[in-house]
Amino acid sequence: MLVLLAGIFVVHIATVIMLFVSTISNVWMVSSNGTSWGLWLQCNQNCSQLVVESGDEGSLKAAQAFMILSIIFSVIALVMFIVQLFTLEKGKRFYITGAVMLVCWLCILIGASIYTAQFTSEMPELPKPHHGYCFILAWICFCFSFVIGILYLVLRKK
Repeated sequence: MLVLLAGIFVVHIATVIMLFVSTISNVWMVSSNGTSWGLWLQCNQNCSQLVVESGDEGSLKAAQAFMILSIIFSVIALVMFIVQLFTLEKGKRFYITGAVMLVCWLCILIGASIYTAQFTSEMPELPKPHHGYCFILAWICFCFSFVIGILYLVLRKK
């Protein structure tokens, strides 16, 4: 049981780190000429503010907000897991931690989906755009947070 708890804890920490990297870094989309853009900036040789059409500004702000919320909920779930690990009686389940982690999962889903729907086909003037590592990390965190959330809900402290 201790090995299972340690494994879940390590995967949870890895998920938090990957969420930080995917949200902060600006490599959600990359073109063949080396230009990359993400949630915050567009970078070539130097970085500048990401320019979007006025109709897409709300979508960009929503994607940014949901990715930041996912980091916050993931950190809260990690703290709650540590607290519950030492305060729960034997045989109890980590319901609060699992619920918070599933809220994190939902925030990643919404944020990454908004970005996918609105901005993956944007920037038609750039040659051959493709997904960058931050975009892929966000979807990996989506999977990890769902699995961790479900494991927390069914996991008993023995």
